[in-house]
Amino acid sequence: MRRPRRRAAAPAWLALALSGLIGAAAPGPAHAADADTIARGKYLAIASDCTACHTLPGGKPMAGGLPIETPIGAIIATNITPSKTAGIGNYTLDQFSAALRRGVRRDGQLLYPAMPYTAYAKLSDEDVAALYAYFMNSVEPVDQKPAETKLPLPFNIRLSMAAWNLLFLDGKPFSSDPSQSAEWNRGAYLVRGPAHCGTCHTPRNLLMAEQSSREMAGGDIGFWHAPNVTSDANSGIGGWSIDELVAYMRDGHASAKAQAGGPMAEAVENSLRFLTNADLRAIAVYLKSVPAIHDPADTRPTYLWGNPTDDLAKIRGVPLPGDHDQWSGAQIYDAYCASCHQDKGQGSFDGRLPSLLHNTALGTTNTNNVVAVILQGLRRQPDVLMPAFADALSDQQVATLGAYLIENFGNPAAKVTADQVKAIRAGAAAPNSTLILGAQIATVAAPLVVIALLLGWIGRRRSRGENASDMG
Repeated sequence: MRRPRRRAAAPAWLALALSGLIGAAAPGPAHAADADTIARGKYLAIASDCTACHTLPGGKPMAGGLPIETPIGAIIATNITPSKTAGIGNYTLDQFSAALRRGVRRDGQLLYPAMPYTAYAKLSDEDVAALYAYFMNSVEPVDQKPAETKLPLPFNIRLSMAAWNLLFLDGKPFSSDPSQSAEWNRGAYLVRGPAHCGTCHTPRNLLMAEQSSREMAGGDIGFWHAPNVTSDANSGIGGWSIDELVAYMRDGHASAKAQAGGPMAEAVENSLRFLTNADLRAIAVYLKSVPAIHDPADTRPTYLWGNPTDDLAKIRGVPLPGDHDQWSGAQIYDAYCASCHQDKGQGSFDGRLPSLLHNTALGTTNTNNVVAVILQGLRRQPDVLMPAFADALSDQQVATLGAYLIENFGNPAAKVTADQVKAIRAGAAAPNSTLILGAQIATVAAPLVVIALLLGWIGRRRSRGENASDMG
């Protein structure tokens, strides 16, 4: 069994669903629902990838306990089974909806935006009811409370989220665009709502809210980078066909384009591969329509870099340096990579072992994913496996190998450094980035807390005034 995973640092913590949904033990209502509604709710829960945050590896489904590392401390995924003592078994449909779409839990406390309720706000009433029916009727109750989330001041003041919500929560449900096709509208609903693609793929502002003006332009999930998936031909997916996008979401692989790794591999594994082809096509149709956002560094499509390169003949018979950090990129590639990716980086003939040519991971100027895959490896069901080399290669060796891969098979403008490898190995996005982000959040959090407290005080004053008027 793998040890409990710790998901990436901010902003991956924004993908935590239903943070804090623990109700007090009390007699709960009956939750009768027909089989079709429950099945619909299960499908929506899969589309929403609830299991990614709320199920520990080897643990009970939806029982929580996964620590989500953030710059301000660990947020612990809560139990969202229908347990009446440890989960959400006492939630009414209205309370479930409030938590899901407004970030307000059963006891009135505000949730952290550690779950994408800004996306789930787009869900229809019917879909919320179906989700509720599924959780209450088909998920096994688990009477085990995970550890509580304990953040330092001022972040432990949940009332501060009132100000954040005023600024960034659009509570309007999704509304179809009559000028677009039914397929486009279905895709828009899935992307903006349950699948919450923007949580990873849209960059964020200083307050960690998605930048709506740069929808799907790419974002950082700790040390992983979620790439640009706008319609731009070079930086985004403008050159991808609908079928290629569907194959990538379903299989985690698109020939001569890309392979899913990191959080995207988890999304494929837990969620996307279970969606219907119709829904995957709808998502692809919508993404192909997202306004193009171009990075000037991308002078050609990210999947069109690289040519077959064979440097291995030059090192045959050449003694390896005693100091492993002095090995050349070709020597490291020959020792650790060539047996799968072949001598010229062409991959296996059946495509199961991917080509390093025309590969978006090497064609982008952000090289974090290259480093992360070398260190952590890759595993997807049923039989996709790349071993992790964190224990086998030093920081300098990984940097040397990464530079070799990029120089020969990718965008030569990209760089990999030993400091970058060291930071990613330690779980940070870049040297000192976590400290910088934490300082930024602390800088803006205090005013938000003050605003929220002021709003609460005004609300209480008004309530007292109304009560006094009623008594007069």
